[in-house]
Formats: sequence, structure tokens, C-alpha cells
Amino acid sequence: MASAAENKDQQHPQEKRDKEVIERLLREGQTDYNHAELARLRIRYCGFPGAREIQLSLDRVLQQWQLTEEQLFELTRRLHEVGQVYRRGDSQGQDDWS
Repeated sequence: MASAAENKDQQHPQEKRDKEVIERLLREGQTDYNHAELARLRIRYCGFPGAREIQLSLDRVLQQWQLTEEQLFELTRRLHEVGQVYRRGDSQGQDDWS
């Protein structure tokens, strides 16, 4: 049986900012930058013990874009092979994978 501490959901320190990013992804739709942002957030919250609302919202973005997670990761692997998605001076892009 799991202890109470193991069942307690945690709040991610970037949760507030990430919710804003997800809202933007839902509004703006698919772009190279937005693909990279969605993949980054999927990686950040994979296995995270909490942030259930964010995890559901990330699933909703994938559904809206009619992509599987594997398709998303394939797209972003190709993007990163050919060039930087996050460039210095890009006001939107911050290389924040934590």
C-alpha cells in the first residue's frame, strides 16, 4: 500500500508559466516553434507526480493537432537536426527544459 506522501500530487514550479504556454498553443496552432514547445512540455511533465490539469491540456493540444506523441517527437527531432528552433534573440524562445 502506498503511503500518503507517495499519493500527494506536487505542483511544478513552472506550472503557472506553462499554463500560459499551453493556452497560446491552443490559440495559435501548429508551427515549428509551437511543436518544439509542446514536445518540451511533454518531456517536462512525463512522469511528474502532479500537474494533472497540465498533463490533460497537453493531451488536448495533441488531439487538436491530430498528432500522436511519437509523431510530435519525430517532427521535433527533424526540426532540431536542421537548425535551432530556439535562437538567441528570439523573444519567445527560452531553452528551459527543467
